[in-house]
Order: sequence, then structure tokens, then C-alpha cells
Amino acid sequence: MTDSAENSVCVIIAAKNASETIGLAVASALREPEVAEVVVIDDGSTDGTAAAAASADDGSGRLTIREFEKNRGPAAARNHAIEISRAPLIGILDADDFFFPGRFASLLAADDWDFVADNIAFVNADTVPDAHARLDHFDAKPRFLDLVAFVEGNISKRGVRRGEIGFLKPLMRRSFLDAHGLRYNEALRLGEDYDLYVRALARRARYKIIHSCGYGAVVRSDSLSGRHRTEDLRRLYEADQAVLAKGGLSSADAAAIRRHERHIRDRYELRHFLDIKSQSGLLPAAGYALAHPFAVPAIAGGILADKTERFRKGGGAPIAHSGANGLRYLLQAAPE
Repeated sequence: MTDSAENSVCVIIAAKNASETIGLAVASALREPEVAEVVVIDDGSTDGTAAAAASADDGSGRLTIREFEKNRGPAAARNHAIEISRAPLIGILDADDFFFPGRFASLLAADDWDFVADNIAFVNADTVPDAHARLDHFDAKPRFLDLVAFVEGNISKRGVRRGEIGFLKPLMRRSFLDAHGLRYNEALRLGEDYDLYVRALARRARYKIIHSCGYGAVVRSDSLSGRHRTEDLRRLYEADQAVLAKGGLSSADAAAIRRHERHIRDRYELRHFLDIKSQSGLLPAAGYALAHPFAVPAIAGGILADKTERFRKGGGAPIAHSGANGLRYLLQAAPE
């Protein structure tokens, strides 16, 4: 580990209407001794989110809260937080999640990375208070991701709507982001993390994964995190196209991104067809399909998959592996 100044962390929390949960998120970040800054961006909330965040302040002077008058999306919120902060390491925390004590000590045990992520525990909202006592302890078993492995981990398989690796919450080195001019794509409201990490890996970022667990993702029955607009899918596959157009990729890297682009574009075509059908009826929707024959396989396959979903396992959440103490984890790992 390097000296403490180089290990100072800025935790960024983009929040919209998160007054019921953000206090826990802020308190868990301020609890960590490596955290020099916690920057909360209230992204156009109407429920007192900023005040709820302020109520969790520990008086150390490390908490900064900024409010957007209108909602601008998580990418814009995170970019603003990056610009007004200074700590050399940047960590993202969702406003309804929390850190387990000691998270950053584990992540900073070595400095051979540009991005480093740990395991995630999925915690039911009503069991958050005792989650730390039930946390399993796993062997770190560090490994590095390349671009192909990362992209493949973000391509949904039948019965699993979200890839495991894309759900990770890495700590990022500001110097790498600045050296390559990397920031979140503010046109995206879906997959903005994926897009940033792909562009970083295309620039040979060292993305390290350890299997010990420091991030708690709170599972709520009324979560909206899995919902998105049809337009969001279009913008995400266009982001893949922009990475491909920039060039400089190996043939394997380009092929992986093309697979992801097709995967997202197929989802878009299905959603767009269903939108037309819902808004204008079956005949206009069929007319769209006939005018775009390349989209027909995606539309037909998607409709068939939806019709047979009840016979298949899976859902909106990532695959989770059960631990010894009743918690579920993103990455399968061996006990210490």
C-alpha cells in the first residue's frame, strides 16, 4: 500500500428522491478512515433528499452536498462530483446502498490497478442492521479483467437479464481518468457505468477484482432500478458504436463490443415494436417490422421469450451465490 495521501478516497453519491435511504449511505461512507470526501449530488429531488443527507453528517467537514434544480441523470451528477472533488481515488455508492466497515482497507491492500472492485452482498431492506454480523469472509483471490471478459459479463443470457460483472462498483484512479480524458457519457441514463469502463479498458486500464466483500446492495420489493426507457437502449447501443468507430481495438475486443451492441440493439428493436403496438395498434407495429426486416428476428425471438418466461428461471437481478450465513453474493467465492 502507498502512503495515506495517495489512498484518499472521494465517495460520490448521485441521488434522486432517496430521502429514506441516503442517510445510511452517507454514514457508511463517512465511517471509513480512507474517505477524504463524500460528495452527494441531489439530482432534482422533490422529497428532501439533500436535507436527509445532511442529517448524516459527522461534523468532520468531509461531506459536500450540491443540488441540481432539474434532474440531469446519474452520469451528469457523477461528472459534476468528479469536477468539484480532489481526492485521487473515486468510489461510486448508490443512494440506497452502503459500505461494510473496512471496505477500502481491503481494496487498497495493493496498488497494482487503475480500477479495483470487490464482491457485493445483497441484503434485504429489513435485515440491514444485522448484515455486518452475518457477512461471510472470503479469500480475496485477486484477478484482472480484460475488455473481452468485462463485455461478455454484460451480455445477458437467457433467464438472466443482467451480467454479473457489470454490477460491480469499482474504485477508480482519478489520474487514469484524467490522463485519458474519461468521464461519464451524459447522454446515457442506462449503462453509463458499462460505457465508462469499456472506454477505460480500451485504453488498457488494469481492472482488478477481489472476492472479499465490502459493498452492500439493498434489495427492495419496490425498486425501480431495473426500469428504463426504450430511448435509453438506443443510446446505449450507439455508445458501443462510438467506441467501435474510434478504432484502436484488437479484433477480439471489437468482436466482443459488436456482440454487446447487437444484444442491446435487439432489445431496443423489441421494445420499440411493443411501444408502437401499445400506442398505435398491431398494424402499425407490423408495418414497422416489415419496413425493418433486420429487426424481425429480435422482435420474434423477444416475443417468444416473453411468452415462455414463466417456464424459465431468472429475473432482473444478477445471479447471486448464497453464503454460509444467509446472505447472497454477486461473485462465487471460497471462504478464508
